[in-house]
Amino acid sequence: MSKTFEIKDDFYLNNEPVQIISGAMHYVRVVPEYWEDRLLKIKAMGCNTVETYVPWNAHEPEKGEFCFTGMYDLVKFIKLVDKLDLHLILRISPYICAEWEFGGLPYWLLKDKDMRVRSTYEPFMTHVEDYFSEIIPMISEYQIHKNGPIILVQVENEYGYFSNEKSYIKNISELYTKYGIEVPLVTSDSTRASIMNAGKLPEVAMPTVNCGANLKERLSILDEINPGKPKMVMEFWIGWFNIWGHPTQQERPLDPILKDLEDILEMGHVNIYMAHGGTNFGFMNGSNYYEREKDGYFIDEYAPATTSYDYGAPISEDGSLNHRFYSIQKVIHESTGKDIDHTQSLNNAIKGKYDKVTVKQKVSLFSCLDDLSQPTSSSYPLTMEELNQDYGYLLYESEIDAVSEEQSIKLIDVNDRAQVYLNNEWQFSSYLNDFNLKRKLKLNKNEKNNLKILVENMGRVNFGPYMNQQRKGISGAVMLDEYQQTGWTHYPLNMKNIEKVDFDKPYIKGQPAFYQFNLTISDPKDTYMYLPEWGKGVIFVNGFNIGRFWENGPQESYYVPGPLLKEGNNEIIIFESEGKATDTIYFIDELKLKKGE
Repeated sequence: MSKTFEIKDDFYLNNEPVQIISGAMHYVRVVPEYWEDRLLKIKAMGCNTVETYVPWNAHEPEKGEFCFTGMYDLVKFIKLVDKLDLHLILRISPYICAEWEFGGLPYWLLKDKDMRVRSTYEPFMTHVEDYFSEIIPMISEYQIHKNGPIILVQVENEYGYFSNEKSYIKNISELYTKYGIEVPLVTSDSTRASIMNAGKLPEVAMPTVNCGANLKERLSILDEINPGKPKMVMEFWIGWFNIWGHPTQQERPLDPILKDLEDILEMGHVNIYMAHGGTNFGFMNGSNYYEREKDGYFIDEYAPATTSYDYGAPISEDGSLNHRFYSIQKVIHESTGKDIDHTQSLNNAIKGKYDKVTVKQKVSLFSCLDDLSQPTSSSYPLTMEELNQDYGYLLYESEIDAVSEEQSIKLIDVNDRAQVYLNNEWQFSSYLNDFNLKRKLKLNKNEKNNLKILVENMGRVNFGPYMNQQRKGISGAVMLDEYQQTGWTHYPLNMKNIEKVDFDKPYIKGQPAFYQFNLTISDPKDTYMYLPEWGKGVIFVNGFNIGRFWENGPQESYYVPGPLLKEGNNEIIIFESEGKATDTIYFIDELKLKKGE
């Protein structure tokens, strides 16, 4: 017989009230070999449901090109949830936030200079429908009434923080229905009345809330806007994410979390965000803007998320169970009266320490540009999107015909970080609020001077009003004295072809460079790469991009899942962009974080 799941005065499964106790886990932040392990631990903590986001940019990386394999095998993940007798909340919405690159939106939307994401702008809605027509029929057979695990689907995420265009929410809801979603739809927003009002549309989707404290007090808003319906916290924030250059903030005090969890289990339903955070592999970290005060005004400062998305979760980034796991498990057990399931043997993540490894080969980026990139010429600087580039770095090159020994330089509208080289010598780096500063270049008079600018996309923002301004690279100009420099050659560097790096070419100290290491092991285990005295860059393990590193912290070691390693020789390639590297790397057994003020 088929199952039923309905929203009345409560959630009903097969006509019986059911309490949703969910744990968040994002399949795209966990290697597939560990999906089952993490799901079993979520279940053992006391959850009967798992929630996951579905990032559009992972599944349609280029327009009309779809990916549902490997870490992005959504159907495999859904089947595994079903196998383990868990329910599933899918948050497919075009936008997911999640501290994920561009909030899950694909970069190629921004090729349209008039693009207005998350709106009824017709080209955007056409792209959404094209995507839905591909993904929804693929997963619709796994809805609860077809004996699958999916019980709820989210329409949009925290839309009240972005806009109050209710027709957009309505149109997205209709697309879900059109392509086969029949389970109940939900939205999720802040408990602040104005934000909730902007994002809710109760007649098509049940409102839920996202918050991290004082739940008993905050949940009253649901009675006001949607009386007689179940109360659900779609994101109960039990930790937080870290951002580069700021003190670690991932672990919130535990006692108030446990009290809030007791309250919500007494009042309604919960999704613990995050039960297991995982890792922002590759270039998939998102960014936010944080308000800070300057000269009596509040300004928004760009704040990219770190590679680790541990989030202070009860199941740590490497899958180990920490003290929070057992405390939360105890609260769920005592609140529900359900016995703890001890039938599953939970592997508590055996981690490996390996000997330090010494560099084998190294080569400067400027020596192997033509191996890695097909150059494009233009009078004015082009953005990544104009060059059909998604992520990574973009190097701009131009010749200055010097008629004097000194000129000023100013960078206008650059996202996100730029390093300037004159005749292959580093001049300065710009980041955040100092792009418009004038600097001086010392030129070789009456000669051609080579100017290179390496720009890094550090993550398109995933939250707030700046989403339509996320074109990366130089979207403005490079000013030399009072004129715009023209005549540019562009080298897109998305780092998807590092196997082409030619280590037989010259290495020059102080330049951006690639470093090759060989890690030889007999027992592949989870480990963390530790890079003391290294500057900034990205790490590849056997060709897999495990993410960014930066001496600014707070993250100091970088998770390498055991399945990415193999018995015998493992090739490690590190791209370091600052000219700051040593000949040694280390492998330790813990996530190492700077403990700031």
